[in-house]
Amino acid sequence: MHRRFIVPSALAATLLLAIPASASSGTVGAPGIGDPYYPASGNGGYDVSHYDLRLTYQPATDLLEGTATILATTTQDLTRFNLDFGLAVSEVRVNGKKASYAKSGTQELEITPTGPLAKGKDVSVVVRYAGKPSELKINGWTAWARTPDGGVAAQEPESAVWWYPSNDHPLDKATYDISVSVPDGTQAISNGVLVSQSSKLGWTRFNWRSDKPQATYLSTLAVGKFDITTDRTADGLPVLNAYSKDLGANAGAARASIERTTEVAEWLTEVFGPYPFNALGGYVPNVTSGFALETQTRPFYSPRQFANGANVSVVVHEIAHQWYGNSVSVDGWKDIWINEGFARYSQWLWSEKEGEGTAQQLADYVYAQHPANDPFWKVKPGDPGPDNQFDIAVYDRGALALQALRNEVGDETFFALLKGWPTEKAHSNATVGDFLRYAEKVSGKPLATLFDTWLYQPKRPALPAASAAGLSKSALSSRAAAVGPERPASWKKIAATNTIHDHGDDGVHGDHGHEEHSGHGHR
Repeated sequence: MHRRFIVPSALAATLLLAIPASASSGTVGAPGIGDPYYPASGNGGYDVSHYDLRLTYQPATDLLEGTATILATTTQDLTRFNLDFGLAVSEVRVNGKKASYAKSGTQELEITPTGPLAKGKDVSVVVRYAGKPSELKINGWTAWARTPDGGVAAQEPESAVWWYPSNDHPLDKATYDISVSVPDGTQAISNGVLVSQSSKLGWTRFNWRSDKPQATYLSTLAVGKFDITTDRTADGLPVLNAYSKDLGANAGAARASIERTTEVAEWLTEVFGPYPFNALGGYVPNVTSGFALETQTRPFYSPRQFANGANVSVVVHEIAHQWYGNSVSVDGWKDIWINEGFARYSQWLWSEKEGEGTAQQLADYVYAQHPANDPFWKVKPGDPGPDNQFDIAVYDRGALALQALRNEVGDETFFALLKGWPTEKAHSNATVGDFLRYAEKVSGKPLATLFDTWLYQPKRPALPAASAAGLSKSALSSRAAAVGPERPASWKKIAATNTIHDHGDDGVHGDHGHEEHSGHGHR
């Protein structure tokens, strides 16, 4: 799911320049990591290796109290550095010593240690804080959703700011221990494996561990009353799914979809290679939003996604992200195609496997649906811009690019690419250009023109290019312009995932959703 709730680029750029003249440029960590789409996201001067979060949450009041211990290594000499955070802070310690701190902008926590930190040194940062996440708005938006029995943190491209201090950008991934104390009878769901659970004096503490690198926006927390199912895969991987007890008429369809997570993951392992993490599952809290998000090991699903019945296609999309997006993460947000184009194409492959329309038939149908004057073709999936980052073109035109690649290099090489890329790039970051170079290396073919045509040209690929991409004559014919090729049986379920991320009517996330968007804009 996705939503821009950080400062507009021009203002953010101004904030990045707001370093006091007295500060030495070589010793002050930048208040942004350098992403041109989101200049205020992340920070410079250090690299985080681990987050240890010890939290207490009271559902009745939405009060969250926390102690975050952050382990990092300095990447430059530092006299000051920033964390991204929005709640009220009561104390900061750096290497055990009290440090001074101040808030600036909408999400910057500026920390000044008692003495300079040398480049290349291990650093521990402890932040004590408290607040009500639902009361924190950044430019009118929030990543925290209140539910009848608790609260949920899930959003993209940012969510950590609402519940823990961090270096909030996918470039700085880390491992996590998340410990949450909630009133007895209430559960706390997070990423990874539930390593322990204990109760004392009316409170239950849940301890979760993610032992592989995880981007901050892929961390999640859900507190409420859930029905929980657990299992293990054939390989022994723990599976945990959680469903709010008050999902109403959507409960059955939600379970019928998400209980197939293991099946979907086993199939995707055949396509993409070994599953990259230590746990599997999904959760459906009682929220009013409509999006889904690939939160690591345990995707978030809004119940409204299942209002028209079960939809395994959305599960395929979110589980595919565990390889494409979570293990191999974007280098910058302009590289979103290496997440979303592949997750959408996985839905096409599922359709092919299920006999409900081949990926080629879906490509033909998508191409025919969008005439040359459709704004769909103006969006460049390889660099869509922050306002179009989750446009439907990033998904559907992005998948068209993959079908064009498949037809160019042949099935054997194409599926070797799909499996080899997340193996070679496991737990790292990558650009669209990185994938192009990898595809050229594996296939032995020059592919720059193909990538440029389908990912970067703001126009509909003309008939020669479309024909070369393998689009059928029916998709290119004059009759198709009037009637169109036959609609694949899977299209309705796939298209449903264009709207389940629309946040326009929930009053929380705004009008751009994550996974897919209604019309143009998605996630």
